[in-house]
Amino acid sequence: MSDPVASKSGFLCMYMKNHPDTLVAYVKYFGKVEGNVLTAEMSSIDSKGMTLLYKLKSGQSNTIRVPFDPLLSKYEDVKPRLLSMKVEAQEGLGMLKAPQITTFRFPLRPGVITGAVLLAYFYLVSPPPPSTTFLSIPVTTMDAFFSPAHAFISATGFGLSFRTACTILGVIHGAEALYTWSLCRRYVKGVVATAAYMGFTMIFGMPTWIDLKRHVQEKRIESVMKVE
Repeated sequence: MSDPVASKSGFLCMYMKNHPDTLVAYVKYFGKVEGNVLTAEMSSIDSKGMTLLYKLKSGQSNTIRVPFDPLLSKYEDVKPRLLSMKVEAQEGLGMLKAPQITTFRFPLRPGVITGAVLLAYFYLVSPPPPSTTFLSIPVTTMDAFFSPAHAFISATGFGLSFRTACTILGVIHGAEALYTWSLCRRYVKGVVATAAYMGFTMIFGMPTWIDLKRHVQEKRIESVMKVE
């Protein structure tokens, strides 16, 4: 099977000659090349990575290979990946300011899915004991509703008290909230937005910080597109 990116390598290398600063940033950041890099050019590219030829102020020339992680699956992935790597390199080299998020954005669809998973988690592992009453709901209705959960616990032997179930979830989401805090310190401006991201991470967990990272990446690319 032919490589979908390698077949367009010549065109891409020619196109990237119009972006020498980007190639230099790739060399210095991803290639970890020390010294004053005068010029850089792309000599080849495929779905696994790109090969860059660079020249230092001292006159020394060399070649480095920058791998793609993850690999490119199709030709259409090239532009967004190169843009993403450009902003990462420029930000890492101090050439570009880190984007600042000022508002909270809730990931609606993943949040709804996660909410359903959390409800299922408590339903299966921590149902109320039989004959429990809640508000004006009849005991028979409560028992019928939770009978599949009790059958699951009886069959698997896996059941937790409500407090234990909350503790386990709290530890997991607490660790994720710390990670969200580290992202907020770098990219979120404002107490309200930070508190919202922290609070929603404690409740919904992973979808919150994943969407925050996605939002940051969108802002990074937006800032680069404005410059270009």
